[in-house]
Amino acid sequence: MPKMTFVKQDGSRVECEAPLGLSVLEIAHRNSIDLEGACEGSLACSTCHVVIDPEWYDVLAEATEDEEDMLDLAFGLTHTSRLGCQIKMTEELDGLVVSLPSATRNMQVDK
Repeated sequence: MPKMTFVKQDGSRVECEAPLGLSVLEIAHRNSIDLEGACEGSLACSTCHVVIDPEWYDVLAEATEDEEDMLDLAFGLTHTSRLGCQIKMTEELDGLVVSLPSATRNMQVDK
């Protein structure tokens, strides 16, 4: 089974099994990783914002315009930022490394 690594805010690394077809958000939730996902993966928020390790960024499919629009709302946006709900695990992503940002912005709560 493919694996992926989450780098937490404190720099610690958590390697997880990453079943094919699940999103990074779903994998995080299955492994008690603190990745919010307020809209439950419906592409209506930016709380599942992750920073992709640069060596993996070009392996991912390009972000859609809708994802780019939501990313504009993310806290701490970087040039390798993506939404975890939009990255589906594939064989090609075995070994994927993503970092959790230092904070998130939930527009439903942070008004």
